[in-house]
Amino acid sequence: MPKDGQGSASACVELTFDGQRFRTTVKDKDLNPVWNECFYFNVSDPSNLPELALEAYVYNVNKSIDGSRSFLGKVRIAGTSFVPYPDAVVMHYPLEKRGMFSRVKGELGLKVYITDDPSIKSSNPLPAMDPVSNIPPPTAAEQIAADITGTNLNTSQEHRAEVKTLHTIAKEVHHQHHGHPPASFAEQPSKYVVNQMKPESQPPKMVRMYSAASQQPMDYAIKETRPLLGGGQVVGGRVIRAERHASTYDLVERMHYLFVRVVKARELPDKDITGSLDPFVEVRIGNYRGITKHFEKQKNPEWNAVFAFSRDRMPASILEVVVKDKDFLKDDFVGLVRFDLNDVPMCVPPDSPLAPEWYRLVDKTGNKSKGELMLAVWIGTQADEAFPDAWHSDAATLVDPSAAIHMKSKVYHAPRLWYLRVNIIEAQDIAITDKTRYPDVFVRVQVGHQLGRTKPVQARNLNPFWNEDLMFVAAEPFEDHLILSLEDRVGPNKDEVLGRVIIPLTMIDRRADDRIIHGKWFNLEKPVLVDVDQLKKEKFSTRLHLRLCLDGGYHVLDESTNYSSDLRPTAKQLWKPSIGLLELGILGAQGIVPMKTRDGKGSSDTYCVAKYGSKWVRTCTIVNNPNPKFNEQYTWEVYDPATVLTIGAFDNGQLGEKGGEKASSCKDAKIGKVRIRLSTLETGRVYTHTYPLLVLHPSGVKKMGELHLAIRFSSTSLVNMMYLYSRPLLPKMHYVRPIPVLQVDMLRHQAVQIVSARLSRMEPPLRKEVVEYMSDFDSHLWSMRRSKANFFRLMSVFSGLFAVSKWFSGVCSWRNPITTVLVHVLFLMLVCFPELILPTMFLYMFLIGVWNYRYRPRYPPHMNTKISHAEAVHPDELDEEFDTFPTSRSPEVVRMRYDRLRSVAGRIQTVVGDIATQGERIQALLSWRDPRATSIFVLFCLIAAIVLYVTPLQVLAALGVLYIMRHPRFRYKLPSIPVNFFRRLPARTDSML
Repeated sequence: MPKDGQGSASACVELTFDGQRFRTTVKDKDLNPVWNECFYFNVSDPSNLPELALEAYVYNVNKSIDGSRSFLGKVRIAGTSFVPYPDAVVMHYPLEKRGMFSRVKGELGLKVYITDDPSIKSSNPLPAMDPVSNIPPPTAAEQIAADITGTNLNTSQEHRAEVKTLHTIAKEVHHQHHGHPPASFAEQPSKYVVNQMKPESQPPKMVRMYSAASQQPMDYAIKETRPLLGGGQVVGGRVIRAERHASTYDLVERMHYLFVRVVKARELPDKDITGSLDPFVEVRIGNYRGITKHFEKQKNPEWNAVFAFSRDRMPASILEVVVKDKDFLKDDFVGLVRFDLNDVPMCVPPDSPLAPEWYRLVDKTGNKSKGELMLAVWIGTQADEAFPDAWHSDAATLVDPSAAIHMKSKVYHAPRLWYLRVNIIEAQDIAITDKTRYPDVFVRVQVGHQLGRTKPVQARNLNPFWNEDLMFVAAEPFEDHLILSLEDRVGPNKDEVLGRVIIPLTMIDRRADDRIIHGKWFNLEKPVLVDVDQLKKEKFSTRLHLRLCLDGGYHVLDESTNYSSDLRPTAKQLWKPSIGLLELGILGAQGIVPMKTRDGKGSSDTYCVAKYGSKWVRTCTIVNNPNPKFNEQYTWEVYDPATVLTIGAFDNGQLGEKGGEKASSCKDAKIGKVRIRLSTLETGRVYTHTYPLLVLHPSGVKKMGELHLAIRFSSTSLVNMMYLYSRPLLPKMHYVRPIPVLQVDMLRHQAVQIVSARLSRMEPPLRKEVVEYMSDFDSHLWSMRRSKANFFRLMSVFSGLFAVSKWFSGVCSWRNPITTVLVHVLFLMLVCFPELILPTMFLYMFLIGVWNYRYRPRYPPHMNTKISHAEAVHPDELDEEFDTFPTSRSPEVVRMRYDRLRSVAGRIQTVVGDIATQGERIQALLSWRDPRATSIFVLFCLIAAIVLYVTPLQVLAALGVLYIMRHPRFRYKLPSIPVNFFRRLPARTDSML
């Protein structure tokens, strides 16, 4: 805001943080000053960082009056919003008032971050060019305002003696951000709503629940269960607490395992003739055997491997841990340690891990042998910290022991995705070899496997202009480069590269809003070597003018928009606090259909994948079991209730051989998936249901089994969650600068490809087909079945309007005279008392809502075969849906399908044309396309205005509706005058070819 009385201002910014104060230079006579100055503060106590705040005051400095200053606005940033340097973007904060009578206008752009760069030194307090001595003491009004806001205007400029160096403090902050922060630095534990009832013991009971509207077969419906979980028995969504202490995993059943941790050995004896030893350890109990890796010529090896044996399938009561020497023909025995399982201690979280101890090796007869082995043997549950990385006893049945890595449960974090915006403006000084023609140039852009190009432009002055925006998807860490090549179309399908530039993505600025990014000129390099003399003649190289930025204000869609599990923008500074906690217990599955053949018998190796937000989880694989038990529990923070949790079941194709093919070339087959929309869940209720796993095959819909889940959605702040219902679904940038629908769909497919590529590189890999199935990668493909389903959904939506219209038509035709008379009485009463119309409507809707409460659904909605139109679909339509793209069917079949598609599209075209015709007739009322019709309508409007002015609205409304509801004996079979007039209005159909 102008402050110097001349329509301008000379602004500077004063920064205050943790007792330190810095000031920028003064920008004379500039209402939009740009400083681009950096200041670095020391943090005296990192544990107190959330309690601190950075304050920025903007002042107008009048140097002619001895450096007096006037207030222009302030910004306050809490310490909880500070982020590391890689996540920092420029944020524009609106300037706030300091007092009630302050007048403030404008925004301040700041980039705030925490860094551990040892080369950075703390800034000098208050630059010398604007000394603090020139600033007068605050006025009385400023001091009062400072007292109210808690601002210290007289902060000492001396650094405190106990302030540590920047390198030390920044290192602490860095470790706290990536590791485990202290209690004062981390977020406070949230209070979640949990149901508690008196203990009561009831046997589990299956309760089937069906929705009357869905009319699904009983086999396809959801079934409610009453399992006995770690927190107690679940009955009707309420947890009946058990007498024993509730486990940390309170949404799953406890599963006990025998854990054996093999740490290391020492002083092992020589076994080979050469005096060397290649030791490894074999852990065996009954027929189960787990083996560590072997070390060559090592008498003091360290393995640190963990083995887990299911206690429910324990084949023996003696555990043997055998040390052996690896040999070509037969492994030599070194020594063993025996344990009686009745003497193994129980260790259940939150107990600390059992400490390993040294055991003397004995020979087969029980006599002491040379060497010792460090072991830890205990009985724990799946909540044990050693469980995810342990070797499981199911791996003993594998043909290929190296495939055991594909059996472990893991948690994956998808990479953070950014939209990369490339604005190609113009090029200068294009050098072409053929001077006899105008070049037809365009720019080709590549980021990883993503390609884009501008439109070709004919450069008559060798300075083409495009000003085109191209968008791509980039993932952290940025491994790819932005490659731009300027090309000339010299002939059909023949392009000549004129120059190329490679820009690392790490060098591109990030932004969190729609601020304009300043363009930069980039020199293009020649793609091939040319003559040195030719290079000397060319004084100017070709340049490309670009605007580049990583847009952090968008949410990068990497899944179907109908089933989004995260709606937050990319920039962390724009994230809001979580509003709840989602807990998922994957209990098990029943009746899984065999997915492959092993040893001549049907088999399935089942595991589950759950996705919510950027966190993916994978359960362990249960080998060759149609009724696997997982009992694994996972937790997610929830930021928006209008999101969807997706759980999929898959058959592991990487274990052993399958149909003669190697496992590495086999895909993981999909068994089915379940979607849970969080907004349909009641807060604090535990949902325990079995969900049918339905998959559409070329032969029709098929049930592949049932998945047993336990779900609880707990709210940290009911007020914040209710407030979200008034907020837009997507971040602000999607509405301020929307992305075209077709481009969003293309970017979504690129994002899915990037996520699947990154997750497939992890160990164990989450395979591409799994990620694509969980993200609904092919939901955009054409399907006759899906088109019919959407049509019937549309009809069901308008069925209520059709029913009301049919009822009102019966009222007007006096089919039931009593009902018609009552409607007349109600209508006349509302006309006489118009103030009752809106209250009556809202009261009626209130009563309908209260009446429908007793019929509310008691479980989350699931796949519905009736709504999906999956049961009555024609076999050829299913074959068309599963056909490849492009098609692989014969020309005759394609011709028949094309003709069918033309007939369906013709009907859709007719409906769309009819709707457009009615709209054009409305436009024709005042457009004078039909001069006589418009004259009649204009005259009618004049008469209607006069009549409405002199006649009460109640009288006109009463006469109009009574005329509509008149008795049939006063009706004519011909259409009314207004309908005839409207149908005679011209549309644009006569202008179509």
